[in-house]
Amino acid sequence: MKLSKKYATMTAIAAAAVLMSQAASAQDADFAHPEWANHAWYVGAGYGQSRGNLKKSSIVNALTAGGNPVTTYVDNDRDPGYKIFAGKQLNRNFALEAGLFDLGQFSYAANSGTPSSFGTRVGYRGANIDLVTSLPFTERVAFFTRLGMTYTTSKTWWTGAANAGRPNEKEKNWKPKVGLGLEYKFNEAVAVRGEWERHRMDDGLRTKANVDLWSLGVVYKFGRPAYTPVVYTPAPAPAPVVETAPAPMPAPAPAPAPVPSSEKVSFQSSALFDFDKAIVKPEGKAALDELLKKQEGVNTEVIVTVGHTDSKGTDAYNQKLSLRRAEAVKAYLVSKGVDASRVYTEGKGESQPVADNKTDAGRAENRRVTVEVVGTRGTKK
Repeated sequence: MKLSKKYATMTAIAAAAVLMSQAASAQDADFAHPEWANHAWYVGAGYGQSRGNLKKSSIVNALTAGGNPVTTYVDNDRDPGYKIFAGKQLNRNFALEAGLFDLGQFSYAANSGTPSSFGTRVGYRGANIDLVTSLPFTERVAFFTRLGMTYTTSKTWWTGAANAGRPNEKEKNWKPKVGLGLEYKFNEAVAVRGEWERHRMDDGLRTKANVDLWSLGVVYKFGRPAYTPVVYTPAPAPAPVVETAPAPMPAPAPAPAPVPSSEKVSFQSSALFDFDKAIVKPEGKAALDELLKKQEGVNTEVIVTVGHTDSKGTDAYNQKLSLRRAEAVKAYLVSKGVDASRVYTEGKGESQPVADNKTDAGRAENRRVTVEVVGTRGTKK
C-alpha cells in the first residue's frame, strides 16, 4: 500500500470516529451500559511510525558475504506502518484481538571502495492474535498491555553487487510480540489509543530483528443500547378551586383523624450512581428532591432505603455495594433536613431479583434502590 493511500485510509477512519463519537454522545449518557461495554465486539485501526532494530554487524556480514571489505554503510530503518484489527471484550480487564499489520520497508547499503555496492530492502507484514489486559484509571482513561503471536511474511530484495547469484527471499514465521499503551474513551462506544508494539522477526539477512511500531488508533464497539433514563414522575397538581360566596359557618366539627400515608419508589442504580460508585449523581439528587417535595405535609415516621444489585460479582461484594448505596441515599436525605433517627438502611445484595439476571435488561432492573416513606398526613407537630 502506498503512503498516500495509508494517509487517506487513516483520515477516513479518524473522521468516522469523530462522527460515531458525536452520535453516541447524543444519547446523553456516556457510561450508562457497563455490562454491554464489558462484553462487546469492536473494530479498530492504527497508523504510525515503524523502526527496524537490526544489528549493523549482522547486516554488513550479510551484504559482504563475498569477502569484500566495507568502507561506507548507510541505512534507512524507519517507515510508516499501520494495522487493522477486530476484538471481543471478555470483561472489564481482558480482551482478545486479531488483526493484520504492515510494518513498512527498511533499506541498508554498503560500499567496498570500488564501483561495487551492496544493498538490500526488507519488508514485514502479517497477522496477529493478542491478549489485551486493561487497567482503568478512570471511566475514560486506561493503561493496557498486549501479549501475542504474529504470523509474519518478511521479504528481502537484494540490490547492486549483492544481487549477483542471490534470489529475492521470503520468510514466514510465527513470532512473539508485546506492547503497551494508553486508551481514552469518548464514551462506551468510541475510544482512541496511543501505543507501542515490538515484533520479533526473521528475514533474508539471517538476523533476529526487533521491529517497533508507534501508532495512534481508534476503536469502535458495536451494538450500544439506547439510553433509557429512569424519571421520577411527580403526582399531578390538584385542580384549581373556584371560590364561591361563603356559606354560613356550621358548628365546628371534630378534627379529622390523621390519614396514614405510605410512599414507595424504586430507582434504577444508573439513575442515582455512576458505575461501581456510591456517590449520588446530580440527576439522582433531583429525583430524591421530587420525592421529598411530594411528602410535604406528611408527619414522617419512618424512611427505609434498601439497595439491590444484579448477580455479577461475589455475594460479599454485592452485599457491601448495596448497603453503601442505601447509606448514600440516607446521607442525602439527612442533608435535606430529614431526621437521621427516622431513616433506616438495608442492603439486600443480589438476594431479591425482580427480573432475569441472564439478560442485560434484567440485570439493569435488578440494580436498584427502593425508598419507602411511612407517616401520617396532617398538621406537622
